[in-house]
Amino acid sequence: MENTWTPAHQAVESEDAQTLAQLLAKGVDPDEVCDNMTLLTHAIDMEGDGALQSGSPLTVHTTAVLLAFGADPLLPDPDGQTPMDLALHYDHDLAVKLLQRHISE
Repeated sequence: MENTWTPAHQAVESEDAQTLAQLLAKGVDPDEVCDNMTLLTHAIDMEGDGALQSGSPLTVHTTAVLLAFGADPLLPDPDGQTPMDLALHYDHDLAVKLLQRHISE
């Protein structure tokens, strides 16, 4: 299968927060949509699904980077799923807390 991710979505897919931050600092839109996911919904999906598959603890690195660079915590993906919907689906408490903090600002 051909890789159709943008560089920012590839960084999210790889959970590479450093590369993601560098791309965002260079002007990549933190609300970019690719393959029916915003960067933020993609990040939460990767963190949640990765933890489920590996049995390792949930991380929040890419979600935190995106929020720090201004990703809209309320922006749904093209299918209507919000970042909070995904965070709750995965019981991703760290992401829920981060999203709540950014939503209340």
